[in-house]
Amino acid sequence: MRLRAFIILASVTIGGANIIQATPQPGQLQSSQDHVSWVSEALKRMQTIKPGMTREALLTVFTTEGGLSTGLRRTFVSRDCPYFKVDVEFKAVGRPDRDNDGRVTLVEGSEDIIVKISQPYLQFSILD
Repeated sequence: MRLRAFIILASVTIGGANIIQATPQPGQLQSSQDHVSWVSEALKRMQTIKPGMTREALLTVFTTEGGLSTGLRRTFVSRDCPYFKVDVEFKAVGRPDRDNDGRVTLVEGSEDIIVKISQPYLQFSILD
């Protein structure tokens, strides 16, 4: 009987501690709202970049990411947070898309036009 009472009392105590931890404190609630607001603003900035815009315009909101890329296909990371990413395809402007051997160019130009941009996604950084 004592063992059963101890188990019940321990369960209530542990369960109560978990409820207290899960209940946001006054400062935590404001902090969570601030985080949501910050993410919302970052997403709004990322969504201003559309197909038809230039690489130069893209680079006002994003910067380059490491990893494999070509001059016409690359992953970019948000200037707000490097875990927010987009994959972008370009059309070369003022030069051919491919070299004399048929390989996609590695050259990048600020006037290149965005042909396709993915939805923003989350991923840890890629380091070369």
